Amino acid sequence: MAVRHQLIARRPEAVWAVLSDASRYADWVVGTSETEPAEGHWPEVGSSLAYTVRLGPRSFEGHTVVRRFEPPRILELEAHSGPLGTARIALDVRPWGEQTLVIVDEHPLRGWGALAHNVLLDAMIQLRHRSMLGRLAKVVEETYEAAERPAPARKG
Repeated sequence: MAVRHQLIARRPEAVWAVLSDASRYADWVVGTSETEPAEGHWPEVGSSLAYTVRLGPRSFEGHTVVRRFEPPRILELEAHSGPLGTARIALDVRPWGEQTLVIVDEHPLRGWGALAHNVLLDAMIQLRHRSMLGRLAKVVEETYEAAERPAPARKG
């Protein structure tokens, strides 16, 4: 299991707005491209997005299904990545003062990823999470500029 966190300099509502926008998925999820809605209304339970997963010169068709949706705190996804199998990806969005702490918890469920699950795979997922959460922070912070920025700390 790979767990990582990121502090984002915006309020939880701003983070949740990006997570809830299907058109922004490829902006912050590492490895996905050509994302489009597949089923339902994202991010309601059972809704899904279709996309292409690129690994070097190879590409696979994938889709992600919402398994748990409890706004504005919890979004749990099941990512289907073709021959790589499926993974559970849980995003926990927590207020942290005037900012937001996002915790991502991912583990393989089925397929090659589940069969090959070990500490090396977890380390690779950790690297992916570092990039993914950094991208999420950048998208949120650039999209929700000054109005969402926390006030500077007072001296004295």
